Amino acid sequence: MRTKFTLTALFAAAMAVSGCVASDLERAGIGAVVGGVGTAALGGSVATGVVAGAAAGALCDDVNLC
Repeated sequence: MRTKFTLTALFAAAMAVSGCVASDLERAGIGAVVGGVGTAALGGSVATGVVAGAAAGALCDDVNLC
């Protein structure tokens, strides 16, 4: 239950700051933080989460997701 709450809070925080970013670098930074915290909450590899989150954040506007 705690993990579900943590992920929900993390998602809400990411959505709150997502409107404040304009460049790929800013989106990559937020993606890296969200990816790292998310994988830490789930017990996965934080480094993998950071890399995946940064890549997703940097590329999300190229595929019209943000």
